[in-house]
Amino acid sequence: MASSTSLAKRLLLGRPFRSDRLQHTLLPKRIALPVFASDALSSVAYAPDEILLTLSIAGAGAFVFAPWVTLAVAVVMVTVVASYRQNVHAYPSGGGDYEVATVNLGPRFGVAVASALLVDYILTVAVSVSAGVSNLGSVVPFVAENKIGIALVAIGLLAALNLRGLRESGTAFAVPTYLFIVVIVGMIITGLVRVFVLGQDLRAPSADILIDAEEHHLTSLAFAFLLLRTFSSGCAALTGVEAISNGVPAFKPPKSRNAATTLMLLGGIAILMLVGIVMLAKATHLQYVEDPATQIIGGPENYVQKTVTTQLGETVFGSGSIMLYLVGAVTALILFLAANTAFNGFPVLGSILAQDRYLPRQLHTRGDRLAFSNGIIFLSVAAMVLIVAFEAEVTRLIQLYIVGVFVSFTLSQAGMLRHWNRLLRTQRDPDVRRQMFRSRAINGFGMVLTGAVLIVVLITKFMLGAWIAIAAMLVIYVVMLGIRKHYTRVSAELEPGDEGPVLPSRNHAVVLVSKVHKPTLRALAYARATRPDTLTAVTVNVDDKDTRRIQEEWERHQIPVSLTVVDSPYREITRPIIDFVKSVRRSSPRDVVTVFVPEYVVGRWWEHLLHNQSALRIKGRLLFEPGVMVTSVPWQLQSSQDRDLERLDRDLSRAPARGPRTRRTDAPFAEVAAQPRPEQTIEPEDDPK
Repeated sequence: MASSTSLAKRLLLGRPFRSDRLQHTLLPKRIALPVFASDALSSVAYAPDEILLTLSIAGAGAFVFAPWVTLAVAVVMVTVVASYRQNVHAYPSGGGDYEVATVNLGPRFGVAVASALLVDYILTVAVSVSAGVSNLGSVVPFVAENKIGIALVAIGLLAALNLRGLRESGTAFAVPTYLFIVVIVGMIITGLVRVFVLGQDLRAPSADILIDAEEHHLTSLAFAFLLLRTFSSGCAALTGVEAISNGVPAFKPPKSRNAATTLMLLGGIAILMLVGIVMLAKATHLQYVEDPATQIIGGPENYVQKTVTTQLGETVFGSGSIMLYLVGAVTALILFLAANTAFNGFPVLGSILAQDRYLPRQLHTRGDRLAFSNGIIFLSVAAMVLIVAFEAEVTRLIQLYIVGVFVSFTLSQAGMLRHWNRLLRTQRDPDVRRQMFRSRAINGFGMVLTGAVLIVVLITKFMLGAWIAIAAMLVIYVVMLGIRKHYTRVSAELEPGDEGPVLPSRNHAVVLVSKVHKPTLRALAYARATRPDTLTAVTVNVDDKDTRRIQEEWERHQIPVSLTVVDSPYREITRPIIDFVKSVRRSSPRDVVTVFVPEYVVGRWWEHLLHNQSALRIKGRLLFEPGVMVTSVPWQLQSSQDRDLERLDRDLSRAPARGPRTRRTDAPFAEVAAQPRPEQTIEPEDDPK
């Protein structure tokens, strides 16, 4: 019978895939768009909120600058999308920014980019899920009251979907992503037509509230700083663009062209929705503040500030309408699913870093469903920690956001400049050179613009929480370099030399004895079968009465192996055994000591707590002793045998009969142990010395 763990794993993840089915998990453009673009598309659900609430610090009059800030963000997005289209064509292997920086700027820059991206992917999950909970809480009060728990459950469900495989998760996310696009674009078009074509006076629920500005008399310099801070918050809309360049291997062939097309679609749709929401918010006089409790004066009694998209849905479609609830539902859903961008980008990047020895090798291995399971699990746990630490508050988390992604943007574009310069030195075809010049110009402009945005983000957000993200990047950077150094040192240490392996002079076998029972007799039999030069059975004298009983049983069974009793006045077991093994090997460094440890094999989880504890401690200590080999000799208890028989009965019930079945017996081991065997002798010509 399959174990409960295996059964739960199959129910959660499904049947495992063969390695040759990897091609079946590749994505067409229609599925790749929701898989990789949901993060950038979902930013329209919180980027406008961040723009308006930051401007509210200067009062309601500052909202007039919202369209101009949004236009600046759109220019940056166009530049970044155009730049990354060059990246996916030049480096289609999936390394993305990490590969570009490593190849063109050096490994240290590549590790810096990787550390920034890893932090940003974790923050993507935390921010997206927290924003989804916030939007859903605007409609369902229960969600607002339990936002941390619901956010953790959402991350767990996303991890489960991604563990089932890339294509399945993409299919699951395609419908809600496209529904979100249709509903939001439909809301924008409907609202703008009603205002500018039909001439209707649409007013948002917050249009008539009065805002008390936190800063009443901002100087020109301070107001300029506020605009820069607003711009940096709005640049959260750019997160997720780099995920496509990291996920090119997941596309169906031709990979580069499909990835570039998907990237262009992502940029166009995201800009359309972002600009449309801000324009509609201005047309309906929508107001949104950072702290409603202190900034709103003279508002309605028990006023609850709803998100921007929820207010617009209520303004355009009417309070209580089905479309209003649909707007709230799809907005919350796309924010939950936006985390899927990180769930696809983080594991792939982690696998590449593990292959380059900057992360543990476990992150490079695909799971049962051909997904990078360990990377998915690590990302889930890290995002859950952030959710709990920051109480699922979007405003607190957003301050840590986008620092990492603009670090990778800037270094990636710098790397692409060097890439084109290197190719231009060798390329002589005029048509190809013109294309390279155009690509270099795009990447050069992208480097300057994203570098400027990075400086703005660092200046405006450093004290608001960005320093935490920077500190996390530095820690990951140092850790990755340390892992690479360790792997390099171990590889050099294990490299075989010119000389052949040195054979041991002699092999001394030591069998640990706690009682004279079947596991001990089996261990003795197996030790004798290996024909060591010397064979000794060792027991530790913790209680005189028990030790005398062991000696009497030893003599009664006439076991042809000498029994050595090691005294332990302080009733320790591990230390006396370690000292004895050291004394056996001390006489000759070329001698090897093989310690045979009898162990129980149990069939129930709780039996592990009752058996093998001393054996585990002894093995753990012996593994650190040079020249000592540890051999476990298993003894299957009845519970494990019953489990095997149940599994066999189940298999036979599903298959044709294959002949009679016999029950396993361990009697021959006891018989071998009880019979004396001639000791092995080494002839002079066989002496390894």
